[in-house]
Amino acid sequence: MNTLIKKPLLPTSTAGSLPKPSWLAQPETLWSPWKLQDHELVDGKHDALRVSLQEQQQAGVDIVSDGEQTRQHFVTTFIEHLDGVDFEQRKTVKIRDRYDASVPSVVGPVSRQKPVFVDDAKFLRQQTNKPIKWALPGPMTMVDTLYDDHYKSREQLAWEFAKILNQEAKELEAAGVDIIQFDEPAFNVFFDEVNAWGIACLERAIEGLKCETAVHICYGYGIKANTDWKKTLGSQWRQYEEVFPKLQQSNIDIISLECQNSRVPIELLELIRGKKVMVGAIDVATDTIETPEEVAETLRQALKYVDADKLYPSTNCGMAPLAREVARGKLNALSAGAAIVRQELLASKQ
Repeated sequence: MNTLIKKPLLPTSTAGSLPKPSWLAQPETLWSPWKLQDHELVDGKHDALRVSLQEQQQAGVDIVSDGEQTRQHFVTTFIEHLDGVDFEQRKTVKIRDRYDASVPSVVGPVSRQKPVFVDDAKFLRQQTNKPIKWALPGPMTMVDTLYDDHYKSREQLAWEFAKILNQEAKELEAAGVDIIQFDEPAFNVFFDEVNAWGIACLERAIEGLKCETAVHICYGYGIKANTDWKKTLGSQWRQYEEVFPKLQQSNIDIISLECQNSRVPIELLELIRGKKVMVGAIDVATDTIETPEEVAETLRQALKYVDADKLYPSTNCGMAPLAREVARGKLNALSAGAAIVRQELLASKQ
């Protein structure tokens, strides 16, 4: 059963990944290969999940996750478990119109024969009484990470993935997950497709769920391809403006976005008023650890457009490429900054 724990005002969480310990995988590296295998790898992933959970809890994070310790990558680890995708038959494609990558090919109808993350989610549920969040890749971002040699239609493939994600999400909910988050960085790039079918596919993925649902739309990890892209976006990043109006009308409960050290005009949040918002108040593209006051100021700005009971302080994106001590410091800053604003809000009510 899902926990019935009441979340505090301004409940904190991470957007997704946290650094892996050096005995499990090469630190500060995306797509890092595992250093263990077979049964040792299973145990190692569980140990890493425990460590990641402890670090979140010690930092005072309110809504905890697995830190993606059991996954090599936020998209492909899910796809690896599906039929219809050939990882040997690889093609080079441009991911999110930014960088070339060698990706697997869709060679037949895609399907899911068995749960992918459900056992890991059950294990996380056993370790904590806090609300837990689990991240899945969104349908459009999955499509954008593959070469489609079967459907020959991004939209059709996305609808197939939406059905598969819905199967997984329902089992994650049954395993006790309180918030299921779909990662859709592609929503910041393919605006016409997002509005034509992307949000509709996302709603298919959450169909029938009773737990909270979130969509995470960021400007990416702090890797060079992403930071170079950001330099081309000018003095104001208004990508959210293209997709927020339709998202505001959607059935998604929470919209997760990037605010800290970004050039996103904060007033764009007005476009999603009424939704819960995970406000990214930690920059994942720098090793500089925010002060609690810097975090607090980002949250204060967001509160002009988001009701206090709907604001969820978070990180801009995943922190897998960061050093563990940096990520730890950033988690502490997130909690401390949220605590400052929480006290201000409570004081103003007295």
